[in-house]
Amino acid sequence: MTLDRLPIEFVGSFPDPLYPLDPRLPEIAFVGRSNVGKSSLLNALVGRKQLAHVSGTPGKTQLMNVFRLPPCYFLDLPGYGFAKISKSARLAFRELLEGVAARRPSLTGVVWLLDARHPPSEDDADIQALLAETGRPVLTVLTKADKLSRTEQRLALDSRARELGMAPDELLLTSASTGEGVQDLGEAILNAVRGET
Repeated sequence: MTLDRLPIEFVGSFPDPLYPLDPRLPEIAFVGRSNVGKSSLLNALVGRKQLAHVSGTPGKTQLMNVFRLPPCYFLDLPGYGFAKISKSARLAFRELLEGVAARRPSLTGVVWLLDARHPPSEDDADIQALLAETGRPVLTVLTKADKLSRTEQRLALDSRARELGMAPDELLLTSASTGEGVQDLGEAILNAVRGET
């Protein structure tokens, strides 16, 4: 079974991080900086071109967008770290993210997206600390691998791992454009949903 062969439906958009979903199923939250390619990767993961809206304007997702697959829910959370939004909007995004990551009872794990090309930002460091505090299982995914040559990919993987204090094999390199790593990500998510490591 692969994610791109499963039926998926949009459930709704919610401002409340604790909004209860029915039926209760495992939940996987997707978190990343604005413009990290979250919507594109979500679409590639489920084999749909327009499931998650891909915006040319970073910071467009402002609510918890929920999608249901037979075994689980995907929670698409607002991007963080985008400067051109108001302070109050940034605070609301942060509260939503913290509420989901720390307090959602049915959250199974978090897929944390980082751009493979760039060192983690201050905002990324804050999110890493927040996720570590929650104790939730986190799958760290590097996006936009297609923008790098094979040699650059290897160097980026080593650099990002060192900067994050992780081993290179703890990071998954992906590209929504070429499909690199997308099936591996889908399998890792399904394993998490089934309670397998």
